[in-house]
Amino acid sequence: MVCGKQGRSKVNHKRRILVVDDHPVVREGLTYLIDEQEDLVVCGTAENIPQAIKAVESLKPDMVTVDISLKDASGLELIKVIKTQFPGLPALALSVHPEQFYAERAIRAGAKGYITKREDTGEIIAAIREVLDGGIYLSRAMTERLLHSLVGNSRPDPDTSPIDRLTDRELEVFSLLGQGRGTRQIAENLHVSIKTVETYRLRITEKLNIAGATELLRSAFQWASEQDNVRQARSSEQSRRRARISV
Repeated sequence: MVCGKQGRSKVNHKRRILVVDDHPVVREGLTYLIDEQEDLVVCGTAENIPQAIKAVESLKPDMVTVDISLKDASGLELIKVIKTQFPGLPALALSVHPEQFYAERAIRAGAKGYITKREDTGEIIAAIREVLDGGIYLSRAMTERLLHSLVGNSRPDPDTSPIDRLTDRELEVFSLLGQGRGTRQIAENLHVSIKTVETYRLRITEKLNIAGATELLRSAFQWASEQDNVRQARSSEQSRRRARISV
């Protein structure tokens, strides 16, 4: 989709945003929200990494919003690609996942901010403008957590999850296992060897203190199911919001 409902001559003064999300309802909702702003416009959308890279190259957006969970890939990988191939392009991670699981990972990958889709629409727009203006957007709680981490604060964090022990790649493998992917499928999807995936699986079981392959799969399925429930709830909420706006 390219800068759709307004003529290009009318949006030249607006800052242009590429929306990357694998849910059509979310893409439409964000596009509607952003296009309602006097200073912002969605210049394109994409649902996966190849589409996003092609869109960045052709549309030259001022920033990109990236969902953490894309089709057959992690949004973290797209953020890393953007940081490497398009170093001047800021990315904002916008996801249904709780920030304690992914915010720090997104910042390490190169994102300039992280906001959950549960936030009010006004806060989402504020986050977009903050990143566009060269700042970094994080919630106050997440900022304090990262600062405590940087200064070596030894107090236990009540929000810490065993999942935090996994590297980005290990978390991606864990998520794919939860989606029912086998070792060979994961290897093909991530463009690595089967032996490498088996190594990741072993590391995951060790870090999560999981006893064997059966418990690993059970834990992965449970994790994936929880994430899907959150995403579905958010999609339903956005659909209701759109319906209220349309009335």
